[in-house]
Amino acid sequence: MGPGAVAILRGARLATRSRDTEFPFRQDSDFWYLTGFDHPDATAVLRTDGGPEFTLFVEPRDPAMETWTGYRPGVEGAVADFGADEAHPSDELLAKLPQLLRKARRVYHVLGCDVALDAKLVATLDEMRLRSRTHDEPAEAIVDPRTIIHEMRLWKEPEEIDCMRRAAEISGEAHADAARLAWPGAFEYELQAALEHTFRRRGANGPAYTSIVGGGRNATVLHYVRNDQKLGEDELVLIDAGCELSGYASDVTRTYPVGGRFTGAGREVYEVVLAAQEAALAKCRPGETLTSVHDAAVKALTEGLTALGLLEGDPVELVAREAYKKFYMHSTSHWLGLDVHDVGSYRDGDDPRKLAPGIAFTVEPGLYIAEDAEVDTRFRGIGVRIEDDVVITADGHENLNTAIPKAPDDLEALVREGEPA
Repeated sequence: MGPGAVAILRGARLATRSRDTEFPFRQDSDFWYLTGFDHPDATAVLRTDGGPEFTLFVEPRDPAMETWTGYRPGVEGAVADFGADEAHPSDELLAKLPQLLRKARRVYHVLGCDVALDAKLVATLDEMRLRSRTHDEPAEAIVDPRTIIHEMRLWKEPEEIDCMRRAAEISGEAHADAARLAWPGAFEYELQAALEHTFRRRGANGPAYTSIVGGGRNATVLHYVRNDQKLGEDELVLIDAGCELSGYASDVTRTYPVGGRFTGAGREVYEVVLAAQEAALAKCRPGETLTSVHDAAVKALTEGLTALGLLEGDPVELVAREAYKKFYMHSTSHWLGLDVHDVGSYRDGDDPRKLAPGIAFTVEPGLYIAEDAEVDTRFRGIGVRIEDDVVITADGHENLNTAIPKAPDDLEALVREGEPA
């Protein structure tokens, strides 16, 4: 932030689900990253202007309300348990704002999230400008703090990576529990229930995002979340599901053969995607970029599509004119961390950002052949995606999901472990 700066950072509030019920509280990721404070309606003030470095404004304790809502740390707990230099009730923030800003040369604040706070901030700076002859000079600029915070969040510390490892382990166990249920006649939601039961049983907060369980043609819908159809004979079921642990996301996709046998064209398509993922993973090392990871996947997918007869022509030329996009329409990777699609710039100036130790992301090629695609009928309605979470290391990468099977024979064996009696 530099000297003479004040940052005002708002935490998340409770959100209404319907009428008088609320969604389970989930703290704003930036606020959680900086403070570890996991209660609603809090504000953090960070200062380099000579005042207290870390102040929290929080909901005060109210024993009567805690009968309904549970424990709140209150002003005392904000200092004792969360390391604030000082703390105040949340409803005092606006009144104290002029004093907080009195020496600030720059104010770091995200405009547009809290109308009342924005208005008070602007009014305070305007008032200071009017009385500048009394030496209360207003701040020179309001700066969005996310540029700094998101760059910090992109680089994972060892403790963060360890948490992501544990999230990956839980997600792997959940995938195995769901895969054993992948038999004809089972409903997609039964597999979803198995996943999310294991997430919670193992101590995760729950899903890191809405679980995707798409059987048959539903697997060709990238973000299919209805999960209400019955699995059929000779189908594949695509499961994209990961847990959230201490705020950190796991993001894993596997595609399982329903009934424990790859049949027909399903195995052919699966093996093309697996080869593409292996090619992409080979590029996951320092100095490479997500662009080069994606390009490796696209090259392998296009060669595979050509070998299967789904595309015709020279693979190099097909890649150049993006002919593969009718079957593969998304990027191969995204950052991963406190958000499943995590923050941080993908570019360094005009160039793609180079991968470096501590950066975490997904590798998730896929093929999606729509039910009405103009291809050989045996390929229609097949969707396959394989996704792992990786962290760049000094000499390559660590795949956090190596314990989750993805070789075709291993997937068949895993599903057959749950064969109905």
